[in-house]
Parts: sequence; structure tokens; C-alpha cells
Amino acid sequence: MTKPDPAPALASATGTDRMLLVETFVRIVEAGSLSAAALQLGATQPTVSRRLQLLERTLGVRLLQRSTHAIRLTDDGQRCYERAKALMATWQSFESDVRGAGEELAGTLRVVAPHAFGQNQFMEPLAKYLQQYPGMRVEWLLHDRVPDFVAENIDCAIKVGPVSDPSVVAVKLGEVPRSVMAAPSLLAGGPVPQHPAELARLPWLALRTFYRDEVCLRHTQTGEVARFDIQPRLSTDGLYALRKAAVLGLGVGIASAWALRDELASGQLVLLAPEWQAAPLPVHLVYAPSRLQPARLRRFIETMREYLPAELCESLKQAKAGADPKARTGQKAR
Repeated sequence: MTKPDPAPALASATGTDRMLLVETFVRIVEAGSLSAAALQLGATQPTVSRRLQLLERTLGVRLLQRSTHAIRLTDDGQRCYERAKALMATWQSFESDVRGAGEELAGTLRVVAPHAFGQNQFMEPLAKYLQQYPGMRVEWLLHDRVPDFVAENIDCAIKVGPVSDPSVVAVKLGEVPRSVMAAPSLLAGGPVPQHPAELARLPWLALRTFYRDEVCLRHTQTGEVARFDIQPRLSTDGLYALRKAAVLGLGVGIASAWALRDELASGQLVLLAPEWQAAPLPVHLVYAPSRLQPARLRRFIETMREYLPAELCESLKQAKAGADPKARTGQKAR
């Protein structure tokens, strides 16, 4: 039996901001809990719960199954979530068009970006933004932590790795594949290791932001997981320092695939256990929640999404294609 389309049913939520109900539902799903959604929306948990109940009564379906530790979308909830995201995107586009009609953006946008990505992968999208809006200036601040948006007067941040703060909104841009690599000199003329057991015996370098004393790899075909401890000769929080140390033959390291392209092509580095990879790192654009985003930030988010680096575009497509639609809770991506 065909389910009724949720959009007309929302008209029965008399006296309530219907878009607020839709936004609340989307925030709950993506934040992973009612309390985290309440933080993002600047509301209380009981208020968020009442909005969810009103939406469910209005649509006449159960959207979420809640337990002590998690929430999970029902089949109706999954269908509603996809439609709600599309509805929110249409509404945001409408707001942007109306507010931006005849508007020439001018002013300063303050963005925090990670050192490596900020100097390479995201420079092209940044250039597109400045070319499209010549009246804008951008302060492009390079460090790897998520800032205090209010205290530091930051508009948004680009974050590599998981986002754990439930009080911020995180737009998932893509994922960064990571590979195991080393200089040929480290192998002393021996064969290239093909299994993690062989890697565990080699000297290691650690990128402290993402791994310090343990390595976890997954086989790309079988899904088999291998873990082993390491005692790194060198630990650093700099991707470029890790890459240089690897080129100099100091040890084995794990790094973003894009950062190794030239060194792999020239033979300065080789991939080890090429059928095994570390988990890809998610990349998010993070900002403080607000129902009234300034136009400069809305347009920046739009530009970042439109001109994603090729690696992130492809990885995001693959992630969406392989996702289990019944397990998309507890994630912060929008």
C-alpha cells in the first residue's frame, strides 16, 4: 500500500512552525540524540521531544525507535528523513535566493582550516568563492582544532576526523582515503610487505592526531581487520613532517592518499600491504547552529560543496552508495 506523501500532512500542524518540526527531526537524526539536537537548536530536550511527537502525530507514522543508548529510524522514518532533507535544502535555497536578491556580498569571513588541507585541497574552492564575490575578504586561519566560534568570532571551520561536539552543526564534505607507505630504502632491497603481520616488524612513524601506539587496518576485499601495537620512532602532528620523515627512510607511516601522490609516482615512496587500508577520515565543514545564517556563510558552504576536491567527491559518492539506510543515525553529516 502506498504511503501518503508527508508534505501535505504537515499542513495539519496548525499554530506550529512546520519547517521547525522538519528541521528538528533532521537534527535529531543527524546529531544522534534528542539532547544533542536540543543543544544545536538552542532548545530544551523536552521541547525537542514535543516537536518530534507532534510531527509523528501530524504524519500519522512512527519515525524513530528509541532505546536507552541509541535512536534508530523506522522504515517510515527513513523515508521521511530523505524527504525532510530535500525539503530543508529547498527551503534554504529559497531563503538564500530571496535574501540574496540583488545582494552584493561584502565583509570578512573567518575560516579555520587544517594545515595540510588548508594549504592544498581547499585552496581552489576558496579561490572560487573570492572570485565569485569580489567584495568579500577571507581570513584563512590554519590550525587543526575546532575553535570556540563565538569567543574567537569564527564563521566556520573545516575539520578532518570525527566531530564529537554535539553543540555544533557539521556538514559532511567527504572522506579521505589513507594508505600505508614507506621509502624503498627502508625495505633494504627486500620484498614489499603484503600483510599487516609483516608491517608490525618494521619501524614506525605516528601521526599523533589520528594514531599513536596502535594501527588498525582493514582488507579492502574481505573486510578482515588487523590490529597491532607500534612504538613509533617519531611522533608528529604534521602531515608534511610525517611524509618527509617517510621519504628519508625513518619508518612506515599512514597518510592521506592525496598527500602521497607525487612521491608515489616518483618512486620516493611505495605502498605497503596495498590491499589493506586504514579507515578513511571524514571531512566536515563545522559551524555554530543558528536559524539565521549570514549570507557570507551560506554562500561559502554552497561553494565548498560545489567545488569539492575530486578525492572527496568520489569518496562521498562511494560512501553514500555503500551506506545501509537503516543505520544512518548518530551521524552529524547534513
